[in-house]
Amino acid sequence: MELLLADDHVYTRKGLQQIIKTEFANSIITEVENGIEVLKHARDKNFDVIILDINMPKLNGIETMKQLHQNGNNSPILILSMYSEDQYAIRALKAGASGYLTKMSAPEELIDAINCILKGKKYITATLAEKLAGALGEKQGQSPHEQLSDREFLVLKMIASGKQVSVIAKELNLSIPTVSTYRARILFKMKMKTNAE
Repeated sequence: MELLLADDHVYTRKGLQQIIKTEFANSIITEVENGIEVLKHARDKNFDVIILDINMPKLNGIETMKQLHQNGNNSPILILSMYSEDQYAIRALKAGASGYLTKMSAPEELIDAINCILKGKKYITATLAEKLAGALGEKQGQSPHEQLSDREFLVLKMIASGKQVSVIAKELNLSIPTVSTYRARILFKMKMKTNAE
């Protein structure tokens, strides 16, 4: 098995590699720390599995996954994130992920997810399956944040964490006016007037 592992924390990558090697001893694992490096390594190559963190510098996991698909890369993608399923799982699956796990999951669950994805199936936890079932046909009662695009949702989380527009622009490689436009759209969709709200 050939696997591409993307996370900006070296200790996380080393730990994941150790877990994976216990089950897949002969696997070849390529480690990278951001989405740009993922795109470089996957330019001319399909991996058996790509494991992506959502929160990476330069290009986040969701944007990286979308770019991979646009580039014609068909590698199955497992999102492994510190964010709870409530926050990103459905968005990730809609964007084309083959599975979503939180970093709080047991090591055995990571192995189960990889095995499932290697068989060409989607991997979702029981709690996520319940959320998906409940979300079917539930557009009208949708929460305001669920109406945001993936990029708007990311900017919302960064604003909510107290980051300034200039800092967000730098981290996402966007111009300040572009981030300000996202902020204005977020406030409109969320029916809010200020960042504090």
